[in-house]
Amino acid sequence: MILEGKTAIVTGVSKGIGLEVARQLLDSGVTVAGWGRNSPPLEHERFYFFSCDVSDASAVDSAYHETVKVLGEDIRILINNAGFGKVGKIDEMDIEDWKGMFDVNVHGIFYVTRKVVPNMKKQDEGHILNVASIAGLNGVANMAGYCGTKHAVKGISHALYMELREYGIKVSTIYPGSVRTHFFDDIEGMDAHENMMRAEDVATTMVQTLQTHPNYFIADVECRPLRPKGKQ
Repeated sequence: MILEGKTAIVTGVSKGIGLEVARQLLDSGVTVAGWGRNSPPLEHERFYFFSCDVSDASAVDSAYHETVKVLGEDIRILINNAGFGKVGKIDEMDIEDWKGMFDVNVHGIFYVTRKVVPNMKKQDEGHILNVASIAGLNGVANMAGYCGTKHAVKGISHALYMELREYGIKVSTIYPGSVRTHFFDDIEGMDAHENMMRAEDVATTMVQTLQTHPNYFIADVECRPLRPKGKQ
């Protein structure tokens, strides 16, 4: 198996896509360092949880230090999954909510990625998978802040794969449409429902993106629910 024996960091592991991709990586023989604000309902001999708020650079430094102390510095896989969204008209959006989205969704990718890249370069191998959103490809009314962060994820990812490809490091980005997760819990007027995609299906696509030949990498993956409003 291509992934067996490797070590991965998964951010935002507490629930949703992050939790599902951690489970599937474990099934693929990967040792997983799960980073999040809350410990997930996951027990496995190769799963290790490290408390981390990716919006805080010092917290990321501490989580990385603890991860390396337990698992070693040879991290070959990084899943930048942590993120959240807030809805609001531009003239009504709370400033702290706006800043918070950029701190987690954008700055968090920088804080985490900069820690793992040096060893990936040293090993001449690595795969970074950033979780964006359809909102990183399109505009969505009343979600200017969230769209802005996910467009930033796309730009960062594309620049990184150009920067890192000669070091044997792949940088892929996935753009999911609506997924049945807790993402919608804090968004008024929007609820998760059965016509949305399942988190486990998105996670499967992510793992398949990682399971590629060393000289083959997938830059972008867009996925959507087939019938987002159900059968008409």
